[in-house]
Amino acid sequence: MRRPKAKLPRRPGFLAPRRRWWWVLAAAVVAIGLGAYALSAPVKAFEEADAERFEHGDATRGQVIFALGDCASCHSTPGQQDRLRLGGGMALTSPFGTFRPPNISPDPQDGIGRWRGIDLANALVSGVSPAGQHYYPALPYTSYARMRPEDVADLWAYLRTLPPVQGRVPPHELPLIFKLRRAIGFWKLLFLEREPIVEDPSKDAAWNRGHYLVEAVTHCAECHSSRNILNAIKPETRFAGGPDQEGVGFVPNITQAKLEGWSREDMVTLLTTGWTPDGRKVASSMADVVVNTASVPREEREAIAAYILSQPPRPTPKP
Repeated sequence: MRRPKAKLPRRPGFLAPRRRWWWVLAAAVVAIGLGAYALSAPVKAFEEADAERFEHGDATRGQVIFALGDCASCHSTPGQQDRLRLGGGMALTSPFGTFRPPNISPDPQDGIGRWRGIDLANALVSGVSPAGQHYYPALPYTSYARMRPEDVADLWAYLRTLPPVQGRVPPHELPLIFKLRRAIGFWKLLFLEREPIVEDPSKDAAWNRGHYLVEAVTHCAECHSSRNILNAIKPETRFAGGPDQEGVGFVPNITQAKLEGWSREDMVTLLTTGWTPDGRKVASSMADVVVNTASVPREEREAIAAYILSQPPRPTPKP
């Protein structure tokens, strides 16, 4: 009769190979999840120690930044003529759904009346709300991220002079997958740059001013460029035009590929009246931009013209 084999005693802490791999895999998944959670966290550009620097701006200068930043075009209350009633609510359609710009009037309940200047700074420069959530890049903070803190302080001073508007806007209308704001943190890691605009000593003062305004404040490239599958600007199409984000046309090329022969005065005239050198008048969202640029001092329009007309020719992307 064959004697049964004696079972070997199991060493303390010993796991079968298959079970051990499951534990390794589970630990790896947890580590990756924690790492992803940390990487996607909203990061504010300014901390509490910076708060005071945003509370003493100049509202007169802030009015110019407000106009150049095109704030009223998105945030004014639809259905009325007062561009300074910033109740929000306009429907901005996009390939990802419909966004609704918020109420940014000084109303303490429905607007930003309880904000501080640092809250506005972190919204514009970091794309982060006072509650610590990511904003969608429908707010063009990829451009505003390069704004100078003093301009943000001036803008904040001006916003506080405007009338409060009651009423909260409807929520964004987005597919479920795009409601996961935490994922925006990964998008920011790829596409959000905060390097300040550095003056070029080889250029004149108008060009340097225009460089700052166009790239950081007026955010011209946000419309006049094509975008990749992740909705970020394709560098090779910067200012070369592209499909309108709302799907209603094609935004024109504003490089020397299309503006060759334009003088600075031609561009200043367009930014003042909306008329091009060949007798056409701008329409759609650009007409609203002209309302804003026409309201600022002429030297600001001259600066924008100097920079735009210096852009090298780039081919217009195919629709």
